[in-house]
Amino acid sequence: MDKRDGFYGDLDQFDRKIIDAVSEDARISVTDLAEKIGLSKTPVNARLKRLVQEGYVLGFRAVLNPQKLGLDHVAFAEVKLSDTRESALNAFNAAVRKIPEVEECHMIAGRFDYLLKVRTQNIRRYREVLGEKISSLPHVASTSTSVAMQSVKEH
Repeated sequence: MDKRDGFYGDLDQFDRKIIDAVSEDARISVTDLAEKIGLSKTPVNARLKRLVQEGYVLGFRAVLNPQKLGLDHVAFAEVKLSDTRESALNAFNAAVRKIPEVEECHMIAGRFDYLLKVRTQNIRRYREVLGEKISSLPHVASTSTSVAMQSVKEH
């Protein structure tokens, strides 16, 4: 069984193996996938299509190298809102999704409301994104920033 056993709900061992394989290599061919999990191509293809249709697999994407792209500055912005009613949260959520530099946004239970992972070229660009985009999001009362010195594990 996989180290994440228990996180798969009602999926059988073959479905779990398919999910593990495509999460490691989204470009794996159906032929290689079938060989890896021990089924023929036709049932593997059908299972993969079903996993996508049922929402277990949301999509396939390329994992880019941020350093090669000149985007190796990572900062985490803690955001405190002035209003946490549902309409305010919805307005913030919709607006933050439009900021391309924000890689991740999580609502937090704690001393602040949201934690944003922001990736930019450098600290100067981060300051611009923080001042011009993040601070002007709906209902933002305050922000606090922590800068990552090294990424030990991502994705």
